[in-house]
Amino acid sequence: MKQVVQNYKSGELAVLDVPVPGCKPGGVLVRTAYSLISTGTELMKVSEAGMSMLGKARSRPDQVAKVMQSVATNGVPATYRKVMGKLDSYTPLGYSLCGVVEQVGAGIDDVKVGDLVACAGNEHALHAELNWVPKNLYAPVPDGLAPRHAAFGTVGSIAMQGVRQGESRLGEVALVIGLGLIGQLVAQLLTASGVRVVGADPDPARCELAERLGAAACGDPASAAVEAAVAELTGGHGVDQVYLAAGGSSNQPVELAARLCRDRGRVVDIGKCRLDLPWNAYYEKELDVRFSRSYGPGRYDPGYELEGRDYPIGYVRWTERRNLACFLDLLARGRADVEPLVSHIADFDDAVATYQSLKDGALKAVAVLFRYAGPAEDTAEAVAPAVTVPAVKRRSGSVSTPARSATAPVRLAFVGAGNYATSMLLPHLTQRAGVELSTVVTTTALSAANAQRKFGFAEATTDLDAVLGDKSIDAVFVVTRHSSHAELTRKALLAGKAVFVEKPLALTEDDLADVLTAVEESGNDRLQVGFNRRFAPLLQEAKKRFGARTGPASLRYLVNAGRLQHGSWYLQQGTEGSRFAGEGGHFIDTASWLLDADPVSVYAVATTGNEVGSDMQIVLRYPDGSTATISYVTTGAAGFPKETLDLVADGKVLRLDDFVRASLFVDGGAGRRRWVSSRLPKARDKGQSAELAAFIKAVRTGGPMPVPLESLVTTTSATLAVQAGLAGGAPVTLARTR
Repeated sequence: MKQVVQNYKSGELAVLDVPVPGCKPGGVLVRTAYSLISTGTELMKVSEAGMSMLGKARSRPDQVAKVMQSVATNGVPATYRKVMGKLDSYTPLGYSLCGVVEQVGAGIDDVKVGDLVACAGNEHALHAELNWVPKNLYAPVPDGLAPRHAAFGTVGSIAMQGVRQGESRLGEVALVIGLGLIGQLVAQLLTASGVRVVGADPDPARCELAERLGAAACGDPASAAVEAAVAELTGGHGVDQVYLAAGGSSNQPVELAARLCRDRGRVVDIGKCRLDLPWNAYYEKELDVRFSRSYGPGRYDPGYELEGRDYPIGYVRWTERRNLACFLDLLARGRADVEPLVSHIADFDDAVATYQSLKDGALKAVAVLFRYAGPAEDTAEAVAPAVTVPAVKRRSGSVSTPARSATAPVRLAFVGAGNYATSMLLPHLTQRAGVELSTVVTTTALSAANAQRKFGFAEATTDLDAVLGDKSIDAVFVVTRHSSHAELTRKALLAGKAVFVEKPLALTEDDLADVLTAVEESGNDRLQVGFNRRFAPLLQEAKKRFGARTGPASLRYLVNAGRLQHGSWYLQQGTEGSRFAGEGGHFIDTASWLLDADPVSVYAVATTGNEVGSDMQIVLRYPDGSTATISYVTTGAAGFPKETLDLVADGKVLRLDDFVRASLFVDGGAGRRRWVSSRLPKARDKGQSAELAAFIKAVRTGGPMPVPLESLVTTTSATLAVQAGLAGGAPVTLARTR
């Protein structure tokens, strides 16, 4: 694997090939997705490495004292060899990252392989492709939190520990000196706690950023602006706390703290700055000077960090790990925002050049992230596990449903009679000749009776087993809550029925595998999922006019899904899956049908801060190089069309406007041509009627199902891969089994 290292003697930075760390008991092996460069601590170390030996000695008097003690104990020759040996060796960089658990060591039961975790520690959360991280130095990443944001977990914990040391209270006023990465986070955490913040930093851009993120006022510490803001906010009494988040050799931050702090206020040192305390100023105000030790209690304790011995919560409320988990929770709930702090994201392979740019000042940044390539694609944003597309296996010698008499009606049973069934499916079936609505099954008797009365079912019941055992029933429609689709489909297939199941077919890979096991065991592959858009007459005509392609295509699909109403069962993600898992298969299937292929990889990214679900961009890649981008948004205007689609290839552009109008633009030998659908349809026809006709025909004749089972399975796997992609931050390969 590769890792960023530095030779402290020569200052050389390199990305070296090093062995993969073993997965020891008490920890996990993590494949890095993003790691964060601490533009304060790490750049200080990089700068020190480039100094002369005298410069190094001056910058680290603590180390010089250790050398002199060693000389007194071991003599000059032995000490010289020891010091030079240590200096002339590669040391790691980095201490804050987010990645995917690749292996779990003995004694670990709180995470599993494939989980996303944030990791801390300058020995365990390094700029490396793989890290072994002990239990108390990682925390699971909450659902929906982007990996690049979770990579801020360690520095967020440092800021949080500093705020805890200040013991801030609601309504107080605090001064944050130094608005680099840690200072910005301290200011945000204080603001979230109900504390008004004044910031001090000589960089106007950093001051503006802090104000944009909630600080009451910021300015250059050398100007009168900071003192004026403090006087106004405190009535001239001075701030309740000062947080020293600045570095460097100047004593100005300590002096400014004394001048602007109130009587008996608190001064908290978080950064590494000069601390020559002016005695009179600190004595006269009886200022309480406190130090904040890194990520929190447990830091530098081998028993806690390496051996996993936690501190009882009744005695130590906020440990390193609890701080880490708390900060991740704040990010996930939108109480802190690190996205505006990200100045640059660099590929991990460009680590040396990135450090050099930071050191030279060519790259001015608050926060810089390294992005690690995934195993499937060098361009991957991070590592995410591949999703396996299960192979469709049919029992040897199995046969499809035999052809029926052309005059015999197709007898249908409905499991579920909710809004979609009663508004989009049953009205079409009641008007179709050769169809008999035999039985409706619901969990409540009243809903079954209502469906029987309205649509003319011969029977209404709550007994599913009786319906599946009725040999006269040819096909079963599964139109229930999403969480039950896979199990009901499995049972109906095993009972020998043709099955029409509304999307989604399954909410998990295990559920999908169970359905396919039923296909293999029963030999019954008569399955259709309600992906109706490919059957829409307008889209069918548009595709026909577009014609065959000779080169790869680009497809853009905007789905203006809109916000869900309060109380919608779609919001029950714990049981019913995410909203996209429920309906995203529609759009993936439509794209795949237009491109005449099934996708081979899925890449998904999401916005944050949306209370009812994030807007998402999903990129599908196809075998011939074609791509489809699905923008699934819930924050758009309600008056804008729900679905718009553009297909571009071979000098042609196909446009679909919400199944109301389609148009085709063509460049060719005959010049430019344009086709626009001749008239507006009376209503949007998204293909339900045509899809049902195709399904009924297949059941009646014993012919192929409208959509091959392999395609239904791949579309379902691709839909499930979106969640894996969001968690891992990388393209997910759809690996097919044989």
